[in-house]
Amino acid sequence: MEAKDSDKPTRNFIEEIIDADLAEGRAETVVTRFPPEPNGYLHIGHAVSICLNHGLAQKYGGRFHLRFDDTNPIKEEAAYVEAIKEDVRWLGAEWGGHLHFASDYFDQLYEWAEHLIAAGDAYVDDASAEEIRELRGTLKEPGRESLCRERSPEENLDLFRRMRAGEFGNGEKTLRAKIDMAHPNLNMRDPVLYRIFHAPHHRSGDKWCLYPMYDFAHGQSDAIEGVTHSICTLEFEDHRLLYDWLIAKLPVPHTPRQIEFARLNMTYTLTSKRKLLQLVKEGHVRGWDDPRMPTLRGIRRRGYTPEALRELARRAGVAKRNKVNDLALMEFCLRKDLEERAPRRMAVLDPVKVVITNLPENARESYSGPNHPARPEMGEREVVLTREIYIERADFMEDPPKKYFRLAPGREVRLRYACYVTCTDVVKNDDGHVEEIHVEMDPESRGGSTPDGRKVKGTIHWVSATENVAFESRWYENLFLKEDPNETEEGGDFLKNLNPHSLRVGTGYGEPALAGARPEEKFQFERTGYFCIDPDTTVEKLVVNRTVGLRDTYGKKLQKG
Repeated sequence: MEAKDSDKPTRNFIEEIIDADLAEGRAETVVTRFPPEPNGYLHIGHAVSICLNHGLAQKYGGRFHLRFDDTNPIKEEAAYVEAIKEDVRWLGAEWGGHLHFASDYFDQLYEWAEHLIAAGDAYVDDASAEEIRELRGTLKEPGRESLCRERSPEENLDLFRRMRAGEFGNGEKTLRAKIDMAHPNLNMRDPVLYRIFHAPHHRSGDKWCLYPMYDFAHGQSDAIEGVTHSICTLEFEDHRLLYDWLIAKLPVPHTPRQIEFARLNMTYTLTSKRKLLQLVKEGHVRGWDDPRMPTLRGIRRRGYTPEALRELARRAGVAKRNKVNDLALMEFCLRKDLEERAPRRMAVLDPVKVVITNLPENARESYSGPNHPARPEMGEREVVLTREIYIERADFMEDPPKKYFRLAPGREVRLRYACYVTCTDVVKNDDGHVEEIHVEMDPESRGGSTPDGRKVKGTIHWVSATENVAFESRWYENLFLKEDPNETEEGGDFLKNLNPHSLRVGTGYGEPALAGARPEEKFQFERTGYFCIDPDTTVEKLVVNRTVGLRDTYGKKLQKG
């Protein structure tokens, strides 16, 4: 697993190409674009592409376009368009007046298709999709030419216009480029450029029943918009020959340049749309915005910030070959961001009651805690101590091992911000389960120190058992048990790698300062981790998602070099 560890900015190979293009006059203003298909929700891999394209436009004082490659009416929806726009904007990528759709160019693309036909570079084929695949050949064997390949331009134009007029059914005919059925690159073996779909389009309605393939619409849309550098992931590398062939054959107003880079791959993460859809449809997750999902909607709900994702994109880097980044890198970037901005609160997620026996029943003592230990400008909040409090069950042991510095019989610990207490008794139920812990407070330790300067090694967090904010806690772990979720026994299903404990739901208690927290607010629960208020929160019920823990394995790795 690889990751870029340096905080120093470096020029990547794409920037080197752009620098050369600018120096040699092949481009004047750098124009990049993010071209999603509106057939699903964006995921973490898309975030890196957005950050790269938008970042390059910013660096070179150019333009960034958001263009929807909406060429398949069967799978696309207007709702996806709005969701993608929201996600791109959330990441901080603004497109200004440059919101475009491939469907805006359908008339122009159709004219260029006729141009190819008239020039003898495209033909109408009667073969079915299955027959086209069969005739295509393999990497070791050349393809075979269609019986329709030698139709005259006039006949092809007539058929193509009748295709547009709706005379043929779905799949009856296609328009194919006439290139070379023996070409070593399978994408150049007379690829399909247009297919028939009698289906309404989310923007053009019923105007068209003839739709361009992605490979035909993509490069030409780049050319129409004046995109200078069409940056794609490596799976499009083999399509570049076709991209350039079409640009060379058509009277396009600009000549864009396609550049490929390695997509983002993360351990314990899947980005296959088909598999993500399966997870949602079969109920393995709660939806596309489930915090365990790698969708931008999911990780945003979990508590990730756009700043953390931009930092991830920078650190993951721009590579020419595929690599797998450690999920710990992504968590490191989030932790680094939240460490600086998240207010601190105390919360107990697995409570056991503690009674401070030398405090009166109605005792209420107020202490101050900083909202952030390193940012005094964030102010302080009131921390309320009462006779009965909750602590984490893991912060008490009856028979502790050596170097255990939390609460135990006869042991003294500091209650964060408040005072010192010593365990004097333990109350158990009939099964031997600890139900209640009795302690005595040192009255001279109020405020967290004593006049004699006595020190204790253990400090634990707590909340009042009578003045608190109850909440539903959703504790998330990795959705998959293996670093590579696809790694299964021969014939196995990736679902076998699902983590049955990826979500644990419980009840927690937070200090009063947590009251009124709003969805997407982030907090550090002291000694526990970072948490985010879930959108399911209502006036009556607070729901809190565990975002990431405090333990930083990646940062330690960096320190070791």
